[in-house]
Order: sequence, then structure tokens, then C-alpha cells
Amino acid sequence: MIPTAARLGLLVCHSCSLVNRATERDDLACARCGAALHKRKPDSLLLSWILLAMAMALYVPANVLPVIESGSLFGSQRDTILSGAKFLWDSGDWLIAVIIFVASIVLPAVKIAGLGLLLATSQRRSTWRPRLRARIYRVMEAIGRWSMVDIFVAAILVALVQFRTVAQVQVGPGAIAFAAVVIFTMFAAWAFDPRLIWDPVDGFDE
Repeated sequence: MIPTAARLGLLVCHSCSLVNRATERDDLACARCGAALHKRKPDSLLLSWILLAMAMALYVPANVLPVIESGSLFGSQRDTILSGAKFLWDSGDWLIAVIIFVASIVLPAVKIAGLGLLLATSQRRSTWRPRLRARIYRVMEAIGRWSMVDIFVAAILVALVQFRTVAQVQVGPGAIAFAAVVIFTMFAAWAFDPRLIWDPVDGFDE
């Protein structure tokens, strides 16, 4: 039997990372900071599923609704993430167009699919390729911050246009929905306990 930390009676504090030894008490607390200790994150799968479902529900509006709404004496224009990336591509800014397309459309979809896979397999206590799933989790954490690239570009564009011209540029509802998708997926990845991947493999049952 593999000597895991849980079997050895060791609990890691999620607040200060101190390794504590478990006792017979039900209300375990960290010896350093006093935070509650748990063998696994409480309601990890349920909370992750709820956050992921909210992200999935907002993914389509984030890509369909306008991200930027601009207006001037010559008319108004509403651009989505895809139309903005297409405009940059047609204007010759291929690198920026590719970065926005990948960071704002591809990466959120990949992260949603990856988190869905991790949650489904962990809920079924699957032993399918745990090393691969652990790598997927680490990738999900790493790419989360890059999904905000499009929001940064939109904010910079709004500031530049309003500073240099008489045009009015505002952030559209698509930007709000997209920011919500990024936040929900980030929190869903944070709520998921990756140790659940290894529990069926190690034969550990809390």
C-alpha cells in the first residue's frame, strides 16, 4: 500500500502550507495559522462543477455579444472577439490577431473541456492515465492567466482611441461575459482537488 500523506496522518494547511499531524478531533485546525484542516478540499467536485457550468453557459454569449462598441460622427460599430481578430488579420496585424484568437476563443474552450474531463473522471473514481490527467491539471492552471489577454487589449484600445480621437469607445457586454468565463474557470480549477485523481489509484477512500 502506497504511504500517502493521508494514510500517514499528515494534513497540509491550504492557507500557510504547514504540514500538520492529524488527531482524533473532528475540528482539526492548523497549528500555525488556525485554519481548518481537511484531508481533501470540502465539496471539491460539486463546487468545481457549479463554477464550470456557469463558465460554459457564458462562453457562447462571450463570443457572440460585442466586446467593443465604438461610435463617431461617421457612424457606430460593434465588434465581437472574432470580428476584432478578423479585422486585425485583414489589417496585417497577424501576430496580434492570432494571439487574441488563441487566448480568447481557443484557450477558454480547451480549459473548459480539460476541466470537464478531470471532473468527470474523478467523480467516477477512474484510474485512467492519472499522470496524464495530473499534467492536464497543471496546464489548466498555467494557461488560466493568458485568457485575459483580450480584455487587456480591449482596455488599451479604449484608452488609446478616446485619448487620440473624438470617437467614443465602450466595453460591450461580451467583454463582461468573457471576463466572467475566465474568472469562473480559474475558480473551478482552484476548487478542484487534484489529489482526487490519485485516490482511486492508491486505493484511498476517505
